[in-house]
This record gives sequence, structure tokens and C-alpha cells, in this order.
Amino acid sequence: MGAPEYEPESRGGERPQHRVTIQPFLMGKYAITQAQWKAVAKLPKIQYDLNQNPSQFQGNNRPVEQVSWYDAVEFCARISKNTGHNYRLPSEAEWEYACRAGTTTPFYFGQTITTNQVNYCGNYYNNSPEGQFREETTDVGSFSANAFGLYDMHGNVWEWCADPWHEHYHGAPTDGSVWDENSNDHRYKNYLDLLVQSKNDQRDRLLRGGSWNYYPRICRSAIRKRNVPSDCYYTIGFRVACVAA
Repeated sequence: MGAPEYEPESRGGERPQHRVTIQPFLMGKYAITQAQWKAVAKLPKIQYDLNQNPSQFQGNNRPVEQVSWYDAVEFCARISKNTGHNYRLPSEAEWEYACRAGTTTPFYFGQTITTNQVNYCGNYYNNSPEGQFREETTDVGSFSANAFGLYDMHGNVWEWCADPWHEHYHGAPTDGSVWDENSNDHRYKNYLDLLVQSKNDQRDRLLRGGSWNYYPRICRSAIRKRNVPSDCYYTIGFRVACVAA
């Protein structure tokens, strides 16, 4: 987990690079779509109201965006209660593991990316050519998946993780759990745990993966970004994880 010092345009907050042993979990093939969001937003409220149509760029198969971290956690709680399965936001370690899919390069495609592979702003990275700036989101699954069969882990929309922000990886857990000193059970095994415990928690949270209007260096597997949990931007969405049986 993290970037080596020699990775082009990497940052100190992505270090020290360290080994993590991930526990079994399932990861969403795509970021949550607007159709999925609308279906879950109609379910009974648990703690927060949800706007049924928050997105700037409309389309049932486009990723939902302009959703806060609190919105994403409420979504997970509602779908968990409705289905009986424990859906949740991934930990930061789980997200990077899922994104890399066994790779150690800046992107799961290799040393660089192009706009034929990822929806980003079209600028160059590490001698790659400049490409198309689409200026909006694209339908999920429009580009090739990684080796785990997951789509759009680079670009399109930033994705919320469960963890509060930490400036670096010194002291980070090595078992893939959520790094949260305020919780006695960093795994949040019950779907309501994170929702209930974070009600008055305003700590910055983690975003991963970059988005449609960011440079390719900000779409690397190791990139980390902090954000206020109440913020809603048209660059921010999420995907869900599920505890494996």
C-alpha cells in the first residue's frame, strides 16, 4: 500500500509504503449509479434525508455525484437494512487493494494512462500523450476493467472511503481495517456502526481515485485526498463494499 519514492509525482502522504493483509470482502464492480441511488433513496430514512436526484450530469448509468460522505454512509445503512447484507464504504486499504488488483505500478494499466482508458482531464503523465477532456462523467463501465473486474477505479468520480484523514501511513493498521482511533471496532461490522458513531464527527474523510476533471497524477492508485464529510461536488461519488460470507 502506498507509493515508492521513485514513483513520478507521488507525494509524502502516500508513504511509507507498507504491506497490508486484507481480510475477505466484496467490492462493487462499478461506482454507485444514479439508478441505484434513486432506488435506495426511496427507502425509509435511518438518520439523514437523501436527495433522490443530486447529480449534475444526468444519466441512469452515470455515477451518482454531489453526494457527501454522510449521504454515502446513509445509503449503505439503508441498503443493508433492506437486503440483510452488510454493505458499507470500503476502508482506504481495501480501496487501494481493489484498485491495484495485484499491480505495483502507478495505474493498474501500468506506468501511465490515456483518455482511451480513463476519464480524466486529458493532460499528460510520465511522457504519455495529451488526450480528450470530456468535461463530464461517463457511464460506468465505459472503459476496461482491472484484473479484479472492477471498472473506473481511476478517474470519472472520486470515491469516499470510511476512514478519517491521516497525513501519512505512520501507525496505519496492517490488517485492512478502517483507521479510526475513535472506534473500538475499526471494521464497523454492523451496518449501523459507522452511521451512528459518526453523527457528530466532522473529521475530514478520505477520497480515492481522482475524477473526470483532474490531472492523471491525481488518478494514480496511491493518490489520497482529504475532504470535509459534508461537502457535495460533481466530482465526488462512491462505491460500496460488502462483508464476505
